[in-house]
Amino acid sequence: QVQLVESGGGLVQAGGSLRLSCLQSGGAFSYYSMAWFRQAPGEDREFVAALNWQDASTHYADSVKGRFTISRDNAKNTVYLQMNGLKPEDTADYYCAATAWSNNNNIRDARMYTYWGQGTQVTVSS
Repeated sequence: QVQLVESGGGLVQAGGSLRLSCLQSGGAFSYYSMAWFRQAPGEDREFVAALNWQDASTHYADSVKGRFTISRDNAKNTVYLQMNGLKPEDTADYYCAATAWSNNNNIRDARMYTYWGQGTQVTVSS
């Protein structure tokens, strides 16, 4: 059974940086596409970034492109989200997700993802 555990959230001032980590246990990590989603209070969950296991392509929401970077370390079964230039509107709970699919056409679709972490909170103060 695949389990995902996020860490690295916290409180940061606008313009600051955080790095989120997501450790996967169970399953063959290198054969899972990994993604980050976020959900702000009162809002729907939204796509942030994804990394396709098959072609190593990365995908970003327009709102974070150029500021956030998704990466993975297969030896550590971990996916990261480096967040720079944080803004108050980035405040949300951030969730890690995993899927065995590798279709770039719908890699941003939360319905593709089978496994989810419990979330880690990110708060950006102005």
